[in-house]
Amino acid sequence: MARFRRKSCITLIALVLLVFIVTVVLKALTPEDSPFSSPEGAELFIQKKNDPEIQRDENKSKPDKSKMNNPVQSDKDAELEATLRKFPPPNYYLHAFYYTWFGSPKFDGKYIHWDHPQLPHWDFKVAQGYPQGRHSPPDDIGSNFYPSLGAYSSRDPSIIEAHMQQLRTAAIGVIALSWYPPNMKDDNGEPTDDIVPLLLEVAHKYHIKVAFHIEPYQGRDEVNMFTNVKYIIEKYGEHPAFFKYRTNTGKLLPLFYVYDSYLMNSEQWAKLLKHTESNSIRDTPYDAIFIALLVEEKHKRDILVAGFDGVYTYFATNGFSYGSTQRNWASVKAFCEDNNLLFIPSVGPGYIDTSIRPWNFQNTRNRINGKYYETSLSAALEARPDFISITSFNEWHEGTQIEMAIPKTGQTVYLDYLPNKPSIYLEITRKWAAIFGGERRRWQD
Repeated sequence: MARFRRKSCITLIALVLLVFIVTVVLKALTPEDSPFSSPEGAELFIQKKNDPEIQRDENKSKPDKSKMNNPVQSDKDAELEATLRKFPPPNYYLHAFYYTWFGSPKFDGKYIHWDHPQLPHWDFKVAQGYPQGRHSPPDDIGSNFYPSLGAYSSRDPSIIEAHMQQLRTAAIGVIALSWYPPNMKDDNGEPTDDIVPLLLEVAHKYHIKVAFHIEPYQGRDEVNMFTNVKYIIEKYGEHPAFFKYRTNTGKLLPLFYVYDSYLMNSEQWAKLLKHTESNSIRDTPYDAIFIALLVEEKHKRDILVAGFDGVYTYFATNGFSYGSTQRNWASVKAFCEDNNLLFIPSVGPGYIDTSIRPWNFQNTRNRINGKYYETSLSAALEARPDFISITSFNEWHEGTQIEMAIPKTGQTVYLDYLPNKPSIYLEITRKWAAIFGGERRRWQD
């Protein structure tokens, strides 16, 4: 009987020890670093299984104990987490072109870009028939629509915060930031590179990534392109919001859109982008995925000779160029597949730039209460693209924005999104982001 009790006792102790060990192991596996610890966790888990080539926030830092001991910071973190849970998960295959060239007196000492001039037609006789001069913000701005946030500054932290919330509402995972090198600018703006650090910080907070859309800055050539790509990667490349893409060779590389790439000849680009060239950027710490703008059909051959990694079409005007004509996308996709290039068609909600080019009415594309946008998104999906780019989040001058706009009355007449809500184009984007995500998974099965 004593032996039986001893055996029972030993069995019980062994069972207790087993339960203790299992409990400790399970605690070590709790969701601190699990894919479900973030509000987008479940979706990230699905995407990690199906889409291994996209960079993820896999190495999330452990909780900051100083923040945990700070009740104010803890409240802010809890509030942010609650906000993030309201949004759909970001689709990192959906990119939106984003502009930081806007300024206001409070943050910049003057209005920038909202006072855009009315550009004259190149034919002097035609130009005489149209108004010329500058817009006068805040009531008269260089846009056919009026933003719900007013004539804002791109430097305003509250504006960047509001933009990230709108982007997350639309399920957009990546912004393609219009970029000029330090101390350089577009014809109507000011330098904007110093805005990038803040933009990256706020984007990261909302789990949005930032790619760079390199503009045709003055004097752009293969030598200073290398210098500028090196600058971007050295200064911003380690930031967790900096977008990278895993290629089919297993490399995790930044992705750069190159606007008006055709302005440099293919032989110049080849010096930068071909592996065989002595001064090539390939196989250096600054190697990247370079996406060329496809405008004319003849550019396809030039893009191949140049050594680009893919093409995008940018323009939101169906029929404006070979690349932006939607019926051509199937053949462009076939060309890209044959030559191991990424295909990134660009879609937009419409186009109207008559506030800054009053003579350019022939290129206007009416929004038709969202139908134009949905037709474009459907056409892009039919071509089975690698990514879809949206022209644009906030290019107000050309009326391609999906950012929220409001009705405004006054001396200047504006279009609006009525009878729909100011958020209608964010909601359409959100719907198609989910469809695109589902289609991508189906294509991979």
